[in-house]
Amino acid sequence: MATARSSGSSDESGRLRRAGRTVGRALHLPFTGTARSIRKATHAHGAGESGLGKLIELHAVNGAGDVMITVALASTVFFSVPTDQARGRVALYLAITMAPFTLLAPVIGPLLDRMPHGRRAAMAGAMVARALLALTMSGAVATGGLELYPAALGVLVASKAYGVVRSAVVPRLLPPRFSLVKANSRVTLAGLLATGAAAPIGAGLSRIGPEWPLYGAFCVFVAGMFLAFSLDPKVDSAKGETKARLSDRGEPKPSLRTVGVSVQNGLYANAALRALSGFLIFFLAFLLREHPLSGQSAAVSLGIVGVSAGVGNALGTAVGSLLRARGPEVLIVTMLTIALGVAALSAAFFSGVMVAVLGATAGLTQALAKLSLDAMIQRDVPEEVRTSAFARSETLLQVAWVLGGAIGIALPLNGALGMSVAASLLALGAAVSVRGLLGAARRGSPRPRVA
Repeated sequence: MATARSSGSSDESGRLRRAGRTVGRALHLPFTGTARSIRKATHAHGAGESGLGKLIELHAVNGAGDVMITVALASTVFFSVPTDQARGRVALYLAITMAPFTLLAPVIGPLLDRMPHGRRAAMAGAMVARALLALTMSGAVATGGLELYPAALGVLVASKAYGVVRSAVVPRLLPPRFSLVKANSRVTLAGLLATGAAAPIGAGLSRIGPEWPLYGAFCVFVAGMFLAFSLDPKVDSAKGETKARLSDRGEPKPSLRTVGVSVQNGLYANAALRALSGFLIFFLAFLLREHPLSGQSAAVSLGIVGVSAGVGNALGTAVGSLLRARGPEVLIVTMLTIALGVAALSAAFFSGVMVAVLGATAGLTQALAKLSLDAMIQRDVPEEVRTSAFARSETLLQVAWVLGGAIGIALPLNGALGMSVAASLLALGAAVSVRGLLGAARRGSPRPRVA
C-alpha cells in the first residue's frame, strides 16, 4: 500500500515538473525566439564568423541607449516649458554642449589614432562613461538645472568617440566578399531599427518620471560595455596601419586634400546634407510646436515628421546595401540634386505634406550620400590609412550638423523662410562640390578598387 502511494506521488510530481517545463518553455519562447531571430539576422552571410555580427549588435545597443537619453532631454529641455523658454533652453544647450563639442570633435579622431591596440576598451569606456553620465543627469533632469548641460556634453563626446572607433573597426571585421559599404549599411540599419524600437520604450518610461529613461539608458550602456569586450580580438590589431597625414602643403590644420578630388568634394556635399539634417531637426521642432500640422497636435506633428525622416534614412541605408558601389560620385550628385529640388519646392509651396516629404527626402539622401562617401574613401584612400581618414571625415560631418542646428535655432519661425534657408544650404554645397564630383567621375579613380 505504501509503495503504491509512493509511486502515485512520484507520478504526480513528474507530471507537475513536465507541466512546469512546458509552461516555462511557452513563456520563454517569445523572448528566446526573438533573440535567435535577431542573432540569425546579424550573423548572416559570414558576419558571425568574421566578428561583424557582434559589432552590429553593439551598434544597436548604442543607438538604443542614445535615444533614451534624447527622450529624457527632450522632455526636460523642450516639452516641459513654453515655446519661448524652450528656445532659450535649447540655445543654452547648444552653447554649453554643442559649441565646446565643435572644438573637441576634431581632436577625438587623432587622439584615438594613438591607441589602435585598445579599441575594444575605448568602445567599452565610451559605454561606461555614458552610463555614469546618465545617472548623473537623472538627478538634474527634473529641474533642468545647469549641471545637466556639462553631463550632456560628456555624453556627446563619448558618443562621438564610440562612433569614430566603430568606423575604424569595421574594415577589420569584413566577411569574405563583403564591401565596406554593405558592412556599414548593415551596421547603420541595425542602429536605426534599435533606435525606432527604443524610442517608444523611452517615452513610456518618461511617463513614470523624467529620470526613468536615463535609468533605462544606464542599463543599456552597461550591457554595451560587456558586449564591447566580447568583440573579436582582431579589433585591437593595428597590423599594417599608419596614421593618416591628410595635408601635403605644410598647412597647420588637417585637411582632406591628399585623398583625392572625389573624396574632398564628396565630403563637401555630405556636409551640406548633414547641415540640412541638423537644421531641420531644430527648426521644425520649434515651428511645428508653434504651428502644428493641420488637425494634429504639436507632439503628433513632430512624430509624423520624425517618422518620415527615420523611414527615409532606413530606406536609404537598405537601398545602399543592395546597390553596387559603382559611380558613387554620380550618386552623391543625384542625392544632393534631389534634396535641393524638394527643399526648393517646400519653400515655394510650403505645407505640412511638403515638410513631411522633405524630412523623408533628407533621411534618404543623407544615407545614400554617406554610403557613397564611404565607398570613395575605400576606393581612393590606401588601406593602411583608410581607418584614420574615416575617423576624420566623420568628425567634420558632425561639425556641419552642429552648424546647421545652430542656424535652425536662430531663425524666425517662418515656414517658407526656413525652407528657403534649407535650400540655400544645399545650393551652397552643390556649388562647391558638383562640378568636381562630375569631373572626377569622368576621369575615373586614380586608385581603382573593388568596393
